[in-house]
Amino acid sequence: MERLLFLGNIGAPEIILIALLILLLFGGKKIPELMKGLGKGVKSFKDGLKEMDADDDKNPDEPKKDA
Repeated sequence: MERLLFLGNIGAPEIILIALLILLLFGGKKIPELMKGLGKGVKSFKDGLKEMDADDDKNPDEPKKDA
């Protein structure tokens, strides 16, 4: 497994432990709702990136504006 930026060397036992902790904290009924919200957030982020790329393609000579 690749080394992640802040997790160091993480293996299967650590992933199982994290999953069990999440299950204990949120319960079985809340996890699907959390994953649905996470999926919507990721989709929205990707759509925003695509929109920015499309805007850059339309106006390549226009100077970039800082947010």
